[in-house]
Amino acid sequence: MRRVPGQHPHRPDPADDSGPASVDQGDDLRVLFGETTAVFASLAGPAHMVESANPAFFSAIGAGARVRTGVPLGQLLPEPSGQGLIGLLDRVYRSGVPRQGRDARVVLDDGDEPREAFFDLSYEPRVDAGGNVTGVRVIGVETTQVRQARRFAAEHRALLEQIARQAPLHEVLEGMARAIEELSPEDLVVSVLLADRDGRHLLHGAAPSLPDFYNRAVDGIGIGEGSGSCGTAAHRRETVVVGDIATDPLWDDYRDLARRAGLAACWSTPVLGRDGSLLGTFAMYHRTPRLPQSADLALAHLFADTAALAVERQRAEAARSAAEARERAAREDLAFLLQASTSLTVDLDAVQTLERLAASCAPRLAPLCAVDVVQNGRLRRVATAAPDEHRRQVLASHIPVYDADDDAVGRVLATRASEVARRAPTGPGPWQDLGVTGYLCIPLLDRGTAFGAVTLLSTEADPFDGHRVALAEELARRAASAARNARQYSHRASLARDLQAGLLMPELPDVPGADVATSYHPAGEGLDIGGDFYDVFPLDDGRWAFLLGDVCGRGAIAATTTALVRHTARAVAPLLPGPEDVVAAVNRALVNRPGSHGTGFVTLVYGRLTPTARGLDVELVRAGHTLPLHLDARHTARLVDAPGSLLGISPDTDVVSRTLRLAPRESLVLYTDGITEARDGSGEQFGEKRLADAVAGAPARPSAQQVVDSLTRAVRDFTGGQDIDDDRAVLVLTAT
Repeated sequence: MRRVPGQHPHRPDPADDSGPASVDQGDDLRVLFGETTAVFASLAGPAHMVESANPAFFSAIGAGARVRTGVPLGQLLPEPSGQGLIGLLDRVYRSGVPRQGRDARVVLDDGDEPREAFFDLSYEPRVDAGGNVTGVRVIGVETTQVRQARRFAAEHRALLEQIARQAPLHEVLEGMARAIEELSPEDLVVSVLLADRDGRHLLHGAAPSLPDFYNRAVDGIGIGEGSGSCGTAAHRRETVVVGDIATDPLWDDYRDLARRAGLAACWSTPVLGRDGSLLGTFAMYHRTPRLPQSADLALAHLFADTAALAVERQRAEAARSAAEARERAAREDLAFLLQASTSLTVDLDAVQTLERLAASCAPRLAPLCAVDVVQNGRLRRVATAAPDEHRRQVLASHIPVYDADDDAVGRVLATRASEVARRAPTGPGPWQDLGVTGYLCIPLLDRGTAFGAVTLLSTEADPFDGHRVALAEELARRAASAARNARQYSHRASLARDLQAGLLMPELPDVPGADVATSYHPAGEGLDIGGDFYDVFPLDDGRWAFLLGDVCGRGAIAATTTALVRHTARAVAPLLPGPEDVVAAVNRALVNRPGSHGTGFVTLVYGRLTPTARGLDVELVRAGHTLPLHLDARHTARLVDAPGSLLGISPDTDVVSRTLRLAPRESLVLYTDGITEARDGSGEQFGEKRLADAVAGAPARPSAQQVVDSLTRAVRDFTGGQDIDDDRAVLVLTAT
């Protein structure tokens, strides 16, 4: 940086604690641009003899060692004929008219090299008592510093505006470097290096005037003592001045590099954050050996602070963007897991659950996915996913070996730990045909036991990072849980169906003189055993017994009660004289059952049929159950009133036996309260009126099945086919 008039160059004192890092920005500006310099000279006669002048005048005109009075001004000026100053003085002397000059450009020689300077000058004639001009008085102020300050302020303001609008850091730093180089009248080269995240190395930031080979060589330079000016300044956290690279030991390892780049001096200032953390270095290079002046160090300190502001702003923005990206990725991961979890639990079928697992993994986590499960000591591939059908079939055709040591699936099943690799699996398989570059195999665990594995196959250059592995393992965990629940549900549902089938009649018997039809519709999804039951069985004297009832409750307890009622009735019916006696025996069995077998009540219709030439004679009792319905030959449906109390409540029974005759094509309809209490969308019940209308609406001279169909269709139309909350059972006996 050029010497400021009115000040003298000096070498920095390393022991001075009041260096650039300890002054504020205002101090830097004062040092950088200096104080206002006033010049004065009194010139006499047409030769402009210097009668008197202040030292600033001689310094401003670059008189150097020629500082003296009593000589013409032209002898003191370096270029008196080329700068017009003498001519201007001549005009003022001859005319006697004062003149003003603003920002007058003067090329001066201060003893080292010519420099450009600007002055605001006043030229006033000196007159004697008679009004004659005797000389010229020169009064002025050098404006070079002001012009430089304006240029500097404009460039600095532009940099701050760039930082404020979050321009890319490399643009800000490169613009700053170019601005400083342009503002300096000397052959100055600026470089900015940035500290890496671990604070151990300096990375290239900006150096538009340094050769590329130099920038590449110092990119990643270590921070430490003796690592050039910049590495040492970053290590010491203070400005390091090297006036002659060729002889300074700090440059021993980089001296040849600097020579090739034409660099002879380097002054480096650390760029520090507000918290004192190292952000980088700001370096000023020169082509010739030299030491800095105060203005040079002030300039370095000021722009190091500007660079720190830009770097901190960029890091804050990068941290904000990274936080937003992490939050966005977390939301996407959560949405993916929620969507996949919903898909996995959309039904309770284990195989479909694992098929949805494969579909969820590809292509979100990998382009290829296979799911294998252990069945009967062998592996079975139950699901695959791929970008196209051909690759899916290729993947589906490969079945890993359960106990093979060289197969990833076999190892994962044995160790119950995930396995990830940046290569194709080692075991045999269509890996080359599929272009596999890496795999991730995750066990599917059920209470610590591996029942299968999901294998993700990548065709990318960078297959699986830690984030993708964690996401896949969480999805596999959820899928394993969903598959376990599905298997448990399927097992329970199968048991429920088997038990329900054992409690109901496997097929209807062939009753002489009677047409028998039934309907049974359990509530829910079949996990719990329903409480409705029916039975038709022969007696020893050619008659037939029938019953239909409802057990309070559901599940295993209801199943034991249902079995107790049916088997008791079948056991005692051939031995007792009438239906009242059979119902009383059933009631005693219910009352005497262990408490662990349930305590709920039972409703029941029990009766017996006697085939005759004129139809069927029916004798029945009703124990708290819904009223039976008689459909006669005129297609009139009427309720059969037979009073009776619930069973299982009291040791005594209070039932009344009723008899009726079913003429040919007349029917007796027994049903549970799930029929009459069925509700539509508004909550209204089906009721006995709709029941009678539905039965009467059967075709003329209907079969038992036609009566059942007419009733169940009417209930289905009334409810709109919506899910039911109670079992529905129907037993129809039609005389033939």
